[in-house]
Amino acid sequence: MKAVEVVESLQRRFPNEPEYIQAVSQVLETIEEEYNKHPEFERVNLIERLCIPDRIIKFRVNWVDDKGNIQTNMGYRVQHSNVIGPYKGGLRFHTSVNESILKFLAFEQTFKNSLTTLPMGGGKGGSDFSPRGKSNAEVMRFCQAFMSELWHYIGPDCDVPAGDIGVGGREVGYMFGQYKKLTHQFVGILTGKGQEFGGSLIRPEATGYGNVYFLQNMLKTRNIDLKGKTVLVSGSGNVAQYTIEKLLHLGAKPVTCSDSDGYIYDPDGINEEKLAYIMELKNIERGRIREYAEKYGVKYVPGAKPWFEKADIATPCATQNEINAEAATALINNGIIAVTKGANMPSTPEAVRIFQEAKVLYCPGKASNAGGVAVSGLEMTQNSERLKWDREEVDQKLHNIMDDIHENCVRYGTEPDGYVNYVKGANIAGFIKVAKAIMAQGIV
Repeated sequence: MKAVEVVESLQRRFPNEPEYIQAVSQVLETIEEEYNKHPEFERVNLIERLCIPDRIIKFRVNWVDDKGNIQTNMGYRVQHSNVIGPYKGGLRFHTSVNESILKFLAFEQTFKNSLTTLPMGGGKGGSDFSPRGKSNAEVMRFCQAFMSELWHYIGPDCDVPAGDIGVGGREVGYMFGQYKKLTHQFVGILTGKGQEFGGSLIRPEATGYGNVYFLQNMLKTRNIDLKGKTVLVSGSGNVAQYTIEKLLHLGAKPVTCSDSDGYIYDPDGINEEKLAYIMELKNIERGRIREYAEKYGVKYVPGAKPWFEKADIATPCATQNEINAEAATALINNGIIAVTKGANMPSTPEAVRIFQEAKVLYCPGKASNAGGVAVSGLEMTQNSERLKWDREEVDQKLHNIMDDIHENCVRYGTEPDGYVNYVKGANIAGFIKVAKAIMAQGIV
């Protein structure tokens, strides 16, 4: 297998899907050597079967706004691979959603889920609908219309969606209610549910907490303590909020937060009181992060990202490709020692090369942000057994899973000079399990 040739072939077949091609390219170039140690893979065209989704479901969603007008959006579910378990991955509601973005996310999700060691395949879905600026009634009507089509293609042993950008506890609740009405079944069809109807403790916190647990492991490889380190965080949603919370628990100092309008920089640090304000602002009032700057009298930069501020660690928790080459160079020049990801593919390929050439601690999202889907898997287990584990038990299981992911990344990614190439390590570790499962199950 020659990675360049495979990517060129996919580009010809899918010329208008840059995010998907980027994700495939970044994985294939790191697994090429390992893949070619297994000639049996090439004989059954495993690489193409691995890159192309099992199926893509597309549908129209009609819903009625508060003025009585009928609105139309597109809905999608990309079921990438179920060779190691039911399709598993979030639903994203955002105006940027298209087939390319969901294919990249489902592809990445397949390897992320493999890394958790739990029996979950990879999938992703969503809509170009945005909850921003919509009333609760409008969001409910959209979610009900969306699920009225999606329910045909999902099930607790088939495909179990969760939340993602634009899909939090409110949206999950509305979709779960509609699924229950349509099927007359109370099953664990969605994860990220409320505590009152089958949700797992630690699930809202899991991606952010897992991100920081992985960061701790990275720092330990160089005998560096997280305590006292200054951290740049992007985003202000669920992942960013609980990344900040865990950073505070461990003695670090987060100084930035952002949304699509801009970012705030608080040199005194975002403490527990300020974090509580962010959570209320974003989760309840649905406000904008500039209101933080107005309340606390700190710097606000509209239309920008926080990567040009000085800090020890950066953790992007917003969206894909938010760190480009210019931002990566600025981070290096400002003395950054580690970059860990709460978001999916937040660095461009050029930025990744800059971080790796500078030998900073750098990991891909499929490793460091796997905590969310890991606890989703634990939620599925609790639903199947009709049990509810306590907070400490779930948190310990999450911590153990993140430790295991880090160990596998080090195993497959350590280079001759001792530098841990976490991108290579995560991709190979995730790939090997999926590839062996494909081989074992025949040509299907």
